[in-house]
Amino acid sequence: MTSAAAERKVAVLGAGAWGTALAKVLADKGDPVAMYCRRPDLVAQINEEHKNGRYLPSAELPATLSATVDPEEALHGASMVVFVAPSHATREVAQLVARKVPKEAPIVSATKGIENDSLTFIDEILAAELPGETHRQFAFLSGPSFAKELAAGLPTGVVIASEDDRVREHVMHRFHASYMRTYASKDIPGVECGGAIKNVIAIAAGAADGLGFGHNTRAMLITRGLSEMVKLSLARGGEAITLAGLAGMGDLVLTCCGELSRNRTVGLELGKGRKLPDILTGLGHVAEGVKTAKSAFDLGKRLGVELPIITETYRVLYEDKPALDAVRDLMSRELTAEFESMPKLRAGAPA
Repeated sequence: MTSAAAERKVAVLGAGAWGTALAKVLADKGDPVAMYCRRPDLVAQINEEHKNGRYLPSAELPATLSATVDPEEALHGASMVVFVAPSHATREVAQLVARKVPKEAPIVSATKGIENDSLTFIDEILAAELPGETHRQFAFLSGPSFAKELAAGLPTGVVIASEDDRVREHVMHRFHASYMRTYASKDIPGVECGGAIKNVIAIAAGAADGLGFGHNTRAMLITRGLSEMVKLSLARGGEAITLAGLAGMGDLVLTCCGELSRNRTVGLELGKGRKLPDILTGLGHVAEGVKTAKSAFDLGKRLGVELPIITETYRVLYEDKPALDAVRDLMSRELTAEFESMPKLRAGAPA
């Protein structure tokens, strides 16, 4: 490895489908990428066969991408660090590497979710676990991006959110490729909220499809799901306009409609009457929306934010409520204005 290449080294912490796809983007550009992975068998396969057969078997990985079971080895000399472990494992990974992360390197999170017990988003987890001098280096990547399509080089757009102009611009250029366009944002709460909540709404949309409902139903769930996403984001100090972009509506449409969506698949099977444990056993990958549904439900109660779709999705997942009953209860709610700035409707008032 040349000295110039060594200065471009990236540590990717997580070797799932999404982490592997992002690592491939960076490696395709010539950056040496060291990917931390807990599974020795997978590390061997990535290094010897240039394949991640478990999580992203369709992708041929560049020779500039290597894997290791040693997080310190991955981080050594890294000019950028990418956190992309599942949301429920992010705190553990952050604690593992807290004393080893380079202090001057941008720290990028590409994980979407809310931790169950603490009800904290990924930005809050990293702020709690990583040294204070690294916080100004934080950036958050989100947007409509299936790992399989990105790894295949299909045109994809994402948003990079950071409070620091220099960090944001640097990360945007590092990830920008001929098939991956990056956009800028300063709204970390909004970008984080969009990335987490879209997975919950996708379960609801999938359940509606599994019940045999049509495009009308899906469009309603996407649009009203966006409203719940905005409410929760505003309660966290985010901006509504952020959710009209890639991290909000873009990711929501993809996850609710795309055949590759794991969260939509969970909902689809629930709508067909299958039980959640059986669905998750056969899935083979993490469906972030299952855990996030509980977190979002609990967070909505804590913040006093009404989230009807999230609430019903939680009840289907955790209280074994039939999906059809959840739809009926959503449709029979008290009539209200579409936007909260309108006066309340009077009971029985003519339309």
